[in-house]
This record gives sequence, structure tokens and C-alpha cells, in this order.
Amino acid sequence: MPRPRSARPTQRDIAEMAGVSITTVSHVVNGTRAVAESTKTAVLRAIESTGYTGDAIARSLVTGGTRSIGMAVSLVANPYFAGLMQAIEGEASANGYTVLLADTHDTAATEREVIRTLRSRRVDGLLMTPAAGTGPLIGELMSLDVPIVLIDRLTTRTDVDQVGAESIQATSALTAHLASLGHRRIGMISGAPGLTTSDERVLGYRLGLGRAGLPWTPELVACGQSSRDGGSLALSTLLALPEPPTALVVGNDSMMVGTLHEARRRGLRLGMDLAVVVYDDVEWAEFVDPPLTTMAQPIEAIGRRAVQLLMARLADPTRPAETVRLPPTLRHRESCGCPTPE
Repeated sequence: MPRPRSARPTQRDIAEMAGVSITTVSHVVNGTRAVAESTKTAVLRAIESTGYTGDAIARSLVTGGTRSIGMAVSLVANPYFAGLMQAIEGEASANGYTVLLADTHDTAATEREVIRTLRSRRVDGLLMTPAAGTGPLIGELMSLDVPIVLIDRLTTRTDVDQVGAESIQATSALTAHLASLGHRRIGMISGAPGLTTSDERVLGYRLGLGRAGLPWTPELVACGQSSRDGGSLALSTLLALPEPPTALVVGNDSMMVGTLHEARRRGLRLGMDLAVVVYDDVEWAEFVDPPLTTMAQPIEAIGRRAVQLLMARLADPTRPAETVRLPPTLRHRESCGCPTPE
């Protein structure tokens, strides 16, 4: 085995010592492609014998970890994610880990890129709030045995750890509440297509209609694209119907902001001209006029549980995967048209 050519060995030196290509060394160091176990062992031995420390990644190959976890999340998709990050960082710190945060901008292409970047930093595991269309990426990560936990937007897979709030029964309860107040034209502003949370909340809305003996009317569902502007446009679409809804279920807080702005622009009084409830809850929900009736997700519990699942996966890579759904809490205020609760 040739000696390294300099006092500070490089990946080229490692490749020569291990008898492999520089590309193979890169794949071992960055975890970007599966490598034969014998080849990986040769590269690791070369790294250890030379003391190669091109960065923390190389040291992690020898020591067995960086004590860091990566989190890929859209920082603009929903105010909910800010509280989620705080809970995750607190639980990770309590376990001796740091969190490397990467913004996916809620697109599949960007998510793939930031996951690649996080893996190049040799994080011990990943937390993800998957964007629409990232099913193949999740499959690739699972095939590479990357420790991963999905948060909020859960899949139908049974081989991956995931945690989020229950959406179907919760949205059904919001819809049924509006029906109990006498509303028969109940509309919904749904989230971006392709997200499991959007699909589940529409399903819950339909379930609530059925339980109240109300028909499913497709024209009463308008897609708000999980955004503020989308929420505003969706409300305009619903109000333009020949027989507009008298009550509304909004799929998340971002769309609720747009709904509030559009209602105010039109001079509509929530709870009087239009009853409104929303899945999600933020600090300002009780301070707007009227205060919003919401279904509050257990954000802190979701964040803590996600880290706990990842820690369990790191400790035992062969353990059965878990899907955890935590119940949200109805916060009954006045935007639904009810008097101020005692």
C-alpha cells in the first residue's frame, strides 16, 4: 500500500492507498451511493491510517457519528413549522445532538438537493416534512438505510418512522360543529394537492358532511395551495358561486391569513356573515376579531416524538417502523358564530 504523498493526505491519497477511484472515496465519505462493504472497509482503513481529516465528515467515518441530525423543512410553508423546530432542537439538545436546518422551499427538487447537502455533512439521521412528489426520494433513502423520520405529512408506507397530528377525525369534527349550528352549505379551502395533509383534511371534511347528513358537493371545495394568496383566491372562488357557502373549513393557518384579508376586503364579518373554522392554531388566532375557532396541533409533542423516534432508530436500526398520530385539540372561540365560550 503506497504512502500518502504529503503530510496532509487528500482524497487522492486515500484512493491510492485503498486501491479505488477518487469517486469511490467521495461516495464513501458523502454517502451518496451504496458501495461494496469490502471497498468501504478499505477506504475506512486508509482514512484511519493516514489520519485524514479533510473535514468533520472524515472523522465521523472513523468515530461512528457526528452527533448531529439534519432537518429538511419548508420555512415559509406554515408558521406551524417554527414552533416545531423549537421543540425539535430542545429534544435533540437534551440527547446531546445538534440540528442542521435546511430550507426545502416546499418543492421536491429543492428538497432532494438539501437532503444531498445534509448527507454530505454526514448527519447521523434525518427529519423531513416531505414536499409533494418526494416519494421516490424517500424510497432511495430507505434503500440506503438512512435513519429517517417523516414529520407532519405522513405517508402510507409501513417501513418508515413518521409522526404527525391526526387530521381526518379532527377535520370531521370541525365540519360537524358547523353543521350543528344549522349550516347546510359548508365550503372548504383545501391545501396544496399531493400533500397527505391536504388529502386527509378533505377526507375528514367529507366524513363530517356525511355524519351530518349533508351531501358532498365538489364545487364547495376550492384549493388554496397551502398559501396566503391561495387562500384569498379560494375564498373569492367560493363566494362567486350562485349559492355561496355560509360556513367554511380552512385547511391551515397560511390559507386562513388569505381568507381573513379577502373577507375584510369584502366587508364580511366572520361569525356573522360567514362562519369560519381552521385546522391549525397560532398565537394570533385568539387576538383577531373575532377570535378563531381552531383545531390546534400538538406541535411540541410532535417535535419531541420525532427526535425520540430518530434516537430509537439510531440505537436499533432493525426495530419495526412506527407511525404515530397525536390528537389535536379543539379551541372553541367565536369565528364559528358561537358566543364567547365560558
